[in-house]
Amino acid sequence: MLRSVDAWQTGHFLLTSGLHGKEYMQCQRVMQYPRYGMQLARLLAKQLNENNLTPSVVAGPALGAIHWEVFMASAFEELNPNGPPIKAIFAERITDHSGDANSFAIRRGVALTPEDRVLVVEDVTTTGGSARKVVDLVRSLGATPIAVGAVVDRSGSKIDFGIPFHKLITLNLETFEPANCPLCKDGVPVVKPGSSKKPA
Repeated sequence: MLRSVDAWQTGHFLLTSGLHGKEYMQCQRVMQYPRYGMQLARLLAKQLNENNLTPSVVAGPALGAIHWEVFMASAFEELNPNGPPIKAIFAERITDHSGDANSFAIRRGVALTPEDRVLVVEDVTTTGGSARKVVDLVRSLGATPIAVGAVVDRSGSKIDFGIPFHKLITLNLETFEPANCPLCKDGVPVVKPGSSKKPA
């Protein structure tokens, strides 16, 4: 499915983590088709449900997970049609009081409660940095993060969130610090995904 919609791309990419890579998973190319997004969500929701990890809220970092959390919440509701509705919310990047522009907040009138069991979702994880920040945010708001779920884990299962981590695909794709990137040394222009193929 990833290849059929050109979601699995090769080139020279600046990843969200700040690392460089030769391969990139642009899952938005899948998520733009609700049929495909729901197929993936049903697979992951079944896996989580079988491990007693059914949430009351699905949350993900914008923008990568902004469709994915809706598909995941819908898939859980299909599994439990007589259960309570499941919320789908996103955390957006903000600049916090210390000047950190990579913090997250849940805003726009949406709130978590201490009773909420929250599944944090990502489309693709490389270092897990964004998902980890959302896990920490959920805890800081008094709710309970129960698991992290992703379509693709490109770390080769090296990420430890301190809570269960379920994914559909595990890949061990090579990444590079910018200073040690062989593609940079060869003069290959680096592209920031989502930027219309413009050099980063």
